[in-house]
Amino acid sequence: MRWDKILKLAGIVVVVAIMCVLAIRPVLPGVSWIPFTNLIKQGLDLKGGVYVVLEAVDTPEAQVTEDRVKQAMAVIENRVNAFGVAEPIIQMQGSRRVIVELAGISDPDEAVNNLIKTAFLEFKTEDGQTVLTGRQLKTAKESTNPQTGQAEVNLEFEPDGAKIFGEVTAANVGKRLSIVLDGVEVQSPMIREAIPSGRAQISPYESLSEAHNVAVLLRSGALPVKMDVMEKRTVGPTLGADSLNMSIHAGLIGLIIIALFMVGYYRAPGLVAILALIIYTLLVLLVFAALNVTMTLPGVAGFLLSMGMAVDTNIIIFERLKEELWAGKTLRSAIDAGFKRAFVAVLDSHVTTLITGVILFYFGTGPIKGFGITLSIGVVASLFTAVSMTQWMLHLVAGSNMIHDLRLYGK
Repeated sequence: MRWDKILKLAGIVVVVAIMCVLAIRPVLPGVSWIPFTNLIKQGLDLKGGVYVVLEAVDTPEAQVTEDRVKQAMAVIENRVNAFGVAEPIIQMQGSRRVIVELAGISDPDEAVNNLIKTAFLEFKTEDGQTVLTGRQLKTAKESTNPQTGQAEVNLEFEPDGAKIFGEVTAANVGKRLSIVLDGVEVQSPMIREAIPSGRAQISPYESLSEAHNVAVLLRSGALPVKMDVMEKRTVGPTLGADSLNMSIHAGLIGLIIIALFMVGYYRAPGLVAILALIIYTLLVLLVFAALNVTMTLPGVAGFLLSMGMAVDTNIIIFERLKEELWAGKTLRSAIDAGFKRAFVAVLDSHVTTLITGVILFYFGTGPIKGFGITLSIGVVASLFTAVSMTQWMLHLVAGSNMIHDLRLYGK
């Protein structure tokens, strides 16, 4: 009996067992770190959030055109990205509508209001003349005033705007300059001296978060057309958690049924296949976490489909292995010949499926794209574990002489 082979197999089992524990929950109570599976981002249908349909409408100031809708979509995307929403889905529907899906939003109403706000900034003199607008704005950042402790938004103008701002403040010393946001006066400070630096502040705000939202709106610019909310659906986190739990339960039940079938029908190779399948699952989940893949229900379906392909690959290989054993070859020769002769069929099926996944990712949108991503990652991982890992572990089992009865390999 080759103890080096046995130790390698035992090491693989121990490592896989540890990784399974790390994937589910911490080993010790009170440990601050989290399972690596929790690092996988969850989409709207799993985590909850808001689904909203916006439609551009004509106004006396701006008529709806395709270009203006695309500009509005870009502004909305900038706002969403600045708000820090993970993996948002923003896409056009027809010529006037924009669909926005935001996962993990705690206040859907506030998020939607921030998306459709006009965010038009004006500086007006006492006689009501607009001397500057947000178009001359270079940047806007929230901060806390070190003296008063109040939240504020710091504005910096472009060079042409800074020049105008300096001239206006120099000509209106002792007068008030109104700061108007979306038609509402938010501040009317007294001009005490000329400000040639082109910098100004809007304050106060109730919180730094409120100041941050205003700064985001000002940085992203005004919407070129008015956007109305045509549909808004909120997906609660409880509903998303139920969907995720049902998917996990379905996957575990399927895995148990597959394990029973593989062990009952293929015996020793079936045991190796189950170990390889667990390694495959852990590997795919690690890749999902590393690549920041957003998991949705279609993504879960793609993952489970690729898992089924991994099982099919092992079945094809083991059937070839049985044929080689029935032809009178030794166990090691049968393993090599079985993998070699099955490789072409396995490679063809994986390549065609991978092409399908790439097409879905490239041309699809939203959930279809997520399905293509998880399917493609799963197919690549399946090819590696089924061909390389399974073959290597079967050689370890054969070389250890732990299971030497050929009837336990299907002969």
